[in-house]
Amino acid sequence: MLCIGKVLKSNGTDGELLVSFLDVNPQDIDLQEPVFIEFDGLPVPFYFESFNQRGNNRALVRLTGVRSLKDADELAGSALYADYFEEEDEEDFTGWTVLDQDKKPVGKVTDLEDIPGNTCLWVRKADGTEVLLPFHEDLLLEADPEKQILILQIPEGILDL
Repeated sequence: MLCIGKVLKSNGTDGELLVSFLDVNPQDIDLQEPVFIEFDGLPVPFYFESFNQRGNNRALVRLTGVRSLKDADELAGSALYADYFEEEDEEDFTGWTVLDQDKKPVGKVTDLEDIPGNTCLWVRKADGTEVLLPFHEDLLLEADPEKQILILQIPEGILDL
């Protein structure tokens, strides 16, 4: 499944949510298909009951079963996943600048290594050497498509290899 967004916060008292979408245009979301939120490591499906786009990458949404402020607050900070996007819809990060968790430059993405279950990015460092970095949603801290910047939580010692 592809991480398509994140629940930013509740909106109002009747379960509405403010959602920010990552690398997915909200207009491309199939409102008839479920989105998934993980609970105890398992994906739980939710369907859109309402969807009102706000700007380029946000929307106010209502999901099935979310009826109160308490329900909505429990989902704040949760990632949204979908399984109906095809691989070719994923972003090509070639040429993007990678920063570490302290926002220090690491290098530029030169290629994507699509190892099943372990997508990695080839990154050319300033000294010309290349390093293979794991690229997983748990390690992605921020992505700025306008500036073409990825901020990653880089495992300790991996840049020293």
